[in-house]
Amino acid sequence: MRRSFLAVTLAAATGAALLAAAPAASAAPSMPAKYLSQQIAWKPCFNPVPPGLPPGSERMLCGTFSAPMDWSHPTAHQDISIAVSKLPATGASQGSVLLNPGGPGGPGLTMPLSFLSRTKLTAGQDLIGFDVRGTGKSSNTTCNGGLDIGSTLDYRDRSQGNINLLLNSAKLTAQYCQQFGGEFGPFVNTEQTVKDLDLLRALLGRDKINWIGYSGGTWLGAYYATYFPNRVGKFVLDSNTEFTTDWQDSFNWQPLGFQRRFQEDFQPWAAKYDSLFHLGATADAVNQTYEQLRAKLAANPPVLGGTTYNGVALDNLIVGAMYSSRNFSPLAQNIGILESAVGGGGAFAAHTDQALLPISADAFLSTFTSILCNDTAWHGSDKSLIKDSGQQGRKYPLIGWSTISQPCLSWHRPNLTMPTPNGRGLPPILMVQDTHDPATPYEGAVLAHKAFANSRLLSVQGQGDHGVYASTGNSCVDNTVESFIVDGVVPPRDSNCAGVPLPVPNQVAPTSAVDKAAAYRAAAGSLPSSN
Repeated sequence: MRRSFLAVTLAAATGAALLAAAPAASAAPSMPAKYLSQQIAWKPCFNPVPPGLPPGSERMLCGTFSAPMDWSHPTAHQDISIAVSKLPATGASQGSVLLNPGGPGGPGLTMPLSFLSRTKLTAGQDLIGFDVRGTGKSSNTTCNGGLDIGSTLDYRDRSQGNINLLLNSAKLTAQYCQQFGGEFGPFVNTEQTVKDLDLLRALLGRDKINWIGYSGGTWLGAYYATYFPNRVGKFVLDSNTEFTTDWQDSFNWQPLGFQRRFQEDFQPWAAKYDSLFHLGATADAVNQTYEQLRAKLAANPPVLGGTTYNGVALDNLIVGAMYSSRNFSPLAQNIGILESAVGGGGAFAAHTDQALLPISADAFLSTFTSILCNDTAWHGSDKSLIKDSGQQGRKYPLIGWSTISQPCLSWHRPNLTMPTPNGRGLPPILMVQDTHDPATPYEGAVLAHKAFANSRLLSVQGQGDHGVYASTGNSCVDNTVESFIVDGVVPPRDSNCAGVPLPVPNQVAPTSAVDKAAAYRAAAGSLPSSN
């Protein structure tokens, strides 16, 4: 659990100062006037626009606003700062769509740039990005290196000494995060965040907001709707966590999801192109290649491009690639490079003197851990962790063994009890889900859908990317989502879309919103930060 397998979009942009103004419209009665008297001073995010950003980036505006550290006691602590962005509608603005990349805790300031090509969406909707409290350009929390404790330990090594190290490392991670999170740490949670967002809604002058949230953004969107049901416009929850239970149960689906994606999608695909990758002519042969390579890396890890690759590094490499089929080709090549590096005579021996090909990775942020550990209670003991992770590992070896690492079990939670989302009293909400999603598996999404009244589930059959709308080139999904948000067309019942085929090696795949945001962050990384 110390390594987030939920998709996290990195983002960065400049902020702006606040100006005093008249109280914002549509304020919640409980909001202190001090915060409602703010006006976000929107300024261009980029001046000039860095190379690599798409046309239209110059239109995006950035700013900040202040919020109390603790909404229950606004005067008890120093205020925090929340960074926001806005891509104004190209026509008359009909509403605001808040965008969240997931994580939970992923910064999403540049997310609006990922939707510039969605002209139907951008014509009448202002697209709003934001960094949630704890991360990005907003006020930060930190574990001060605590998330790296024990990161090289092999979860498959079940010797008593290694098991003790794994268990103690997770406990030390929790201590680090809570020590260095300071007084802010307990308030980095979903309840505080949705109240920040309702203040943002008021400052935008909207009676209601629309929402597109991916992965952990489905959890955040469902909780916002639960806390502020009268403020819900058109909400799209894409690649759903099981947000009607706790984080622990929701994450328990991941070993199944990643194993299925690896075995049923990647391995047959790699075998189909064995003449190119030479990983095995059948799915079973590809899996055997993986297991044999993992054992060699665990015994004698090579150094490539200055990075040491052991068995855990191979697992992490595979997990990161499972989010999107566009990563299948570089993953297959990387496995070949590692095969050559350990004397396997792989097809890519010429590359063994350099680093592996880049694959999009998740950000391992302290905010992620704080939200998971603060939001909902975790249960278990050292004994149950050993037993349960052994069962998961034998069934789902890719990441099942790693479930032994649970810092939230020794976390000292704040006195927080949040209402479980049930959907009652809400307008229809659209849930979008790939059947082979690795990080938020379909089974958990179905349970959330059944427990969340008035939701409509759009199932994408035979597709496995994490993040669907505006990310996979699936016109059926894109049209359904935009008809819902823009035209107000509510699907009368649950429905299905056919998945897009897996890519041919070296074929240019549609660029996902997640990949775009990561690229935009890199392009804009040299810009100055706000204070």
